[in-house]
Amino acid sequence: MTDLADGESTTVQGSGSSVYTIRNIGGLYSCSCPAWRNQSIAIETRTCKHIRKLRGDAAEEARIGGPIAAKAKVKKNADGEEEPATAEAPVLLAESWDGVIDVADWWLSEKLDGVRAYWDGTQFLSRLGNRYEAPAWFTAGLPNVPLDGELWLERKQFQKTVSIVRRKDQSEHWRQIRFLVFDAPALAEPFEQRMEYVSDLFRKQGLEYSSAHAQARCLGIAHLKEELVRVEALGGEGLMLRQPQSLYVVGRSSTLLKVKTFHDAEALVIGHQKGAGRHKGRLGALLVQLADGTEFAVGTGFSDAQRGSPPTIGSWITFRYQELSDGGVPRFPSFVGVRNVG
Repeated sequence: MTDLADGESTTVQGSGSSVYTIRNIGGLYSCSCPAWRNQSIAIETRTCKHIRKLRGDAAEEARIGGPIAAKAKVKKNADGEEEPATAEAPVLLAESWDGVIDVADWWLSEKLDGVRAYWDGTQFLSRLGNRYEAPAWFTAGLPNVPLDGELWLERKQFQKTVSIVRRKDQSEHWRQIRFLVFDAPALAEPFEQRMEYVSDLFRKQGLEYSSAHAQARCLGIAHLKEELVRVEALGGEGLMLRQPQSLYVVGRSSTLLKVKTFHDAEALVIGHQKGAGRHKGRLGALLVQLADGTEFAVGTGFSDAQRGSPPTIGSWITFRYQELSDGGVPRFPSFVGVRNVG
């Protein structure tokens, strides 16, 4: 894998006459090509074929926190470059729980570390509108109405799940996958009625590979934290919260919240990466090292004053992260402060 240090950039030749620029600013990769610029999703989750070619699919999947689905047919511009898919799946997206909102009486479920899948009545689509080639025996019995759910294998098997659902050969590997349904987007009813519809549907159908995802009432923040500890101890990714009586809307909404534990750890500062853009002339990221020798960069969580006068090389910092990658590198590290000595 080729990679860019924070603040670095490189140019790539397009398939036509155009030359595009890839940049890494604090771990956020961007490309000047139309396929990256025109996506209607958060910039931290965008990627394109140029960035994937530079860094590799596995690194990009780890960075954006989800699979790069098999690509649908795309149109090309005058330079022969891909334009973005025009029909994204109309799904509801979650915001993060702030730790303050009272979630008593909200609906609680496990956050599945699988692949988000939108069943449009005839096929599975990714969030970006790309098709998953599921075998006919896997989809047999599913209704001709939209369902929102997750293609899931088991806890801590995200990469294996991705490798199966992205295959084009409709292989027998799909027999390991389950479609767990957590909503019925087409019903203009409150969440409770939509989930009752889903539960009744699968209770009557008894499908081998599909079922309703379990939901339970949250009794309050203490209950939420207890359940989060339990799920994460089993290897689960976290929890999801759904506001009672809420309607299904397309796009990001505060009626759907994700809850994950962030861990604190300490690391030794071994270098400074220069900033770029708004941070030019200041710190872009800290190069740090864990006690086991693992090295990585921490590029977020700093105030402007801290970027102007960053922790010195040789000092120890506390940082917060979400989880470890398969290679033992903290994902989404964020600076908390300089560790007090003595």
